[in-house]
Amino acid sequence: MLLPETYKKLAGEGLWHNNVVFGQNLALCPLLAVTGTATNGLGMGLATLVVLVCSNGLVSLNRHLIPAEVRIPVFVLLIAALVTLVDMTMNAWLHEMHKVLGLFIPLIVTNCAILGRAESYASKNPVVLSLWDGLMMGFGFTLVLVLLGAVREIISSGTLFANASLLLGESLAFLETTLIPDYKGFLLTALPPGGFIALGFIIAGKRLVDRRFAARTIRETAGQALTES
Repeated sequence: MLLPETYKKLAGEGLWHNNVVFGQNLALCPLLAVTGTATNGLGMGLATLVVLVCSNGLVSLNRHLIPAEVRIPVFVLLIAALVTLVDMTMNAWLHEMHKVLGLFIPLIVTNCAILGRAESYASKNPVVLSLWDGLMMGFGFTLVLVLLGAVREIISSGTLFANASLLLGESLAFLETTLIPDYKGFLLTALPPGGFIALGFIIAGKRLVDRRFAARTIRETAGQALTES
């Protein structure tokens, strides 16, 4: 029987503790390349999430049929097929977004996080858990893409989710916000060096939060020990 605690642990791993970027330092190429705006980060994140969930599900479903000797090539082929489907779908239905991200969508195949989850988790666990693992890892990666894109966009142009309606459809037009009217912008954050700097601050902030939580846990544990004694 699958316990809720298992799902909570996978969610915590994917969203925070073992996050693709924060915990594994993977997928930094698309992270820095496409996060000039929060909109681009959201589009790339959702595309990666779909591939992660589907690849985990397929690998888990066929884990007893794939010989161990050829499992890695088979995993790569499955991931490549899924990425091709996502790329063609985006080109057909989200063409404006595809024009912005089109160069990087095929590179999802080389994202070590996707192959890593297929090898380390999906190939050893049931389908439902593998799907949940892919969903949480994908959400965690998407959150980092959107967060970094939002920080860079706000500092570089004073907007948030610019052109969301053009790239993701009119239904998301409400996301478009001008936070700083008549802002002249700060070009550095829109360039790759600015992305590196912003990512460094975000990772430093995450580690600071982790340290404070760890210190708080130690204090609470010590307090409970004193009370019991």
